Amino acid sequence: MIGIRVPRGEGERTRRLLLERGLLLRDYRIIRDGEYLIFPVSGPVEGFELVETEFEKTGKRPHSYREVVKVPDERRPLLPSSFDIIGDIVIIELPEELMPYGKAIGNAILRVHRHIKAVFAKGSKVSGEYRVRELIHLAGEKRTETLHRENGIRLRLDVARVYYTPRLATERMRVFEKTQPGEVVLDMFAGVGPYSILLAKKAELVFACDINPWAIKYLEENRRLNKAFNVVPILGDVRKVAGRVKADRVVMNLPKFADRFLREAMMSVKPGGVVHYYGFGPEETLFSEHEAKIKAIAREMGFKVEFLDERKVRPYAPRQFNIAIDFRIL
Repeated sequence: MIGIRVPRGEGERTRRLLLERGLLLRDYRIIRDGEYLIFPVSGPVEGFELVETEFEKTGKRPHSYREVVKVPDERRPLLPSSFDIIGDIVIIELPEELMPYGKAIGNAILRVHRHIKAVFAKGSKVSGEYRVRELIHLAGEKRTETLHRENGIRLRLDVARVYYTPRLATERMRVFEKTQPGEVVLDMFAGVGPYSILLAKKAELVFACDINPWAIKYLEENRRLNKAFNVVPILGDVRKVAGRVKADRVVMNLPKFADRFLREAMMSVKPGGVVHYYGFGPEETLFSEHEAKIKAIAREMGFKVEFLDERKVRPYAPRQFNIAIDFRIL
């Protein structure tokens, strides 16, 4: 059989990635090999080391909640193939036709995923100044606070009071790998600190700004939890902070509105500094509109721009993508 070999510190992130891609063979036990873990997989995984080994059977267990949930046959094709796992809480998006079966779906998830303690359905889109959504309790414990682990850090948060997505864990690690020791970083829309706390492992100082007081409350707790005392939480509108901080690296993780804050980002980055900009784009013109806005604002402010990297982060809607653009200010 084949497996992929990863350092133990990357185990949880790798497990989630394999589950999202449907590549983890859950009938077999993960092997602990000193400082490494070996995951049983159904085929090659891009970017990972493949090894040939023997895995121990775990015993027959359902691979998916869809194998055990009871819903009418005509509704079964509507069952979502994936959901978000944040700590020990699941958040799933159900079409209206499946909402009457929400309790059954929630209980099926609890049965298959033993570490999950609560299941919620998305009750609305992310909206408002604090970027939160309504959640509908389906099964398990009626609580929304949890402790989430990713990329070797721990994040305490309340999924009903702050915005957080586990689907950016790989992107956050990408930015971490580009960060240089001793840098000053400005995280313009920090939330509970998934970028800030991680980047603090390399950076000399991280200024972490958010307008949501609940986000800052949890950011302060996560700062203590991870001993990231070089993170400086700032409660307030980043427009009032812009220019008062001069950073080597700026993170703009607000894809719906980041273009409205380009001026503030450029005011806050040192000459030669890097900005990590996020947005949404249609497949036909994925980066071009964002590039044009970045160039226009830079020109107005007397700067030049060097584009360093452009990439699709994840699908957002049909033929729409969450995109990332890294650029340098000169």
